[in-house]
Amino acid sequence: MGERHTEEMRLLGLTIAFYRRARGLTQSELAEAVKISRTHMSNIEAPNSHTSLSLNKLMDIAEALEIPLKTLFDFKR
Repeated sequence: MGERHTEEMRLLGLTIAFYRRARGLTQSELAEAVKISRTHMSNIEAPNSHTSLSLNKLMDIAEALEIPLKTLFDFKR
């Protein structure tokens, strides 16, 4: 992933973490629900990580969090 989208990926990870916590889920629980490792989930949420994420997994995360996909892109700055 290039540096062009670093800020958006950082905000996406923080948004996922926000909604995960709001649902009372651990990283392990969300990771299990979307069939990825807890380490990968941690990397997705980490503000300084450069972990890529497929659109399918992003849809799975939104579904597991019971929120519309577009909500993950409503970045709170």
